[in-house]
Amino acid sequence: MAKIKKSAFAKATARRSPLSLYGAAARRRKNNIKARKEKMSRIYMDYGAATPVDSRVLKKLGRFPSEVFGNTMSLHSFGQEAKAALEESRDILADLMGAKPQEIIFTGSATESNNLALKGIAFANKEKGNHIIISPIEHPCVGESAKWLESQGFEITKLKVDQYGLIDPKEVERLIKKETILVSVMHANNEIGTIEPIEEIGKICREKGVYFHTDAAQSLGKIPIDVEKMNIDLLTGSSQKMYGPKGAACLFIREGTKINPILHGGGQEFGLRPSTVNISAIYGFAQASLLCKKEIVKESKRLTQLRDKLIKGVMAKIEGSYLNGHPIKRLSNNANFWFEFIEGESLLIQLDMAGIAGSTGSACSSAKLQPSHVLLAIGLRPQEAHGSLRLTLGRWTTSKEIDRVLKVLPGIISQLREISPFKKN
Repeated sequence: MAKIKKSAFAKATARRSPLSLYGAAARRRKNNIKARKEKMSRIYMDYGAATPVDSRVLKKLGRFPSEVFGNTMSLHSFGQEAKAALEESRDILADLMGAKPQEIIFTGSATESNNLALKGIAFANKEKGNHIIISPIEHPCVGESAKWLESQGFEITKLKVDQYGLIDPKEVERLIKKETILVSVMHANNEIGTIEPIEEIGKICREKGVYFHTDAAQSLGKIPIDVEKMNIDLLTGSSQKMYGPKGAACLFIREGTKINPILHGGGQEFGLRPSTVNISAIYGFAQASLLCKKEIVKESKRLTQLRDKLIKGVMAKIEGSYLNGHPIKRLSNNANFWFEFIEGESLLIQLDMAGIAGSTGSACSSAKLQPSHVLLAIGLRPQEAHGSLRLTLGRWTTSKEIDRVLKVLPGIISQLREISPFKKN
């Protein structure tokens, strides 16, 4: 008998623990394989968590990682080539938000940028005051940074939001006091998509002589931003939310802002982010930014139409479904719902088994079983918050994919309600 040669997949499977072949993950893999056999392509609707790198960005990168690899701090030609690419990228990001090139520093992630903004401002200005104001619906990296600063003796005040997640600028004005050194309010919420009145809040902070930071990781490249017009002193942006490579982000710091580094080392990025720069990721970030700027109006219009089709379809087809976030003042790609008598994690698993990827909220906290702090802040009860679903659309989302979701989702909701411990007796 001829010896059958094992495939690479078979060899890899044989090395696994038998336990790894069981459980929900294994069943989902099996179902996805079945879906592919039935020519059912998978649908990605979690662009709010991560975006694929655009093929045009990859084409621009080409051999860049292997050819432009020098250390930007080196004086030889290899280093100066990398330095030139870094400064070109800085110019592009500055242009995207109406800033000066020297006001842009590159970091490794939006989390790092937000940590630098809060902690850097706090410690550089502690002689002036120790009071910081944030919203209750910030990304965990802002909320946890504020919590840590509180343990270091700073006073943290959280604003209130209405049922849509909107901040009232008048409350910001009321809460600012002599000791206030920073206000941090995100531009658009990562979970419910609500867009905040940043320009109004920034104007109040400017008049009061208080620094204003906004986390724009979800909005940069989707909404036109002008840091001058919007009175922004510090702004966070992220490559991986803009179809660029992971490992690159930026922080706009208005010229003249008093801020301390949170890392200490070789002096890169004007001494505010000492680390060898990830020049390939940064260059990719810049190329992705160029595409976003070029296509922002057309893509926003396209995604708004798809988003509205999805929202209207879900609300019409599924009884006991509710939209989270503002119905109009929201990101063009964001749809967030909560469903009566549904447990969110079970819903995600069933959708994944049907070849549809979504989320229950922020990807950075989706492994936690606690209800979303954002949904609790807008007034949902824990049981209601647990029944949430976030579907975020992107550059490759199609109308046919929306149709597919609207066909599959009602049946899954109905099945889960039949076995739900939350349902009415």
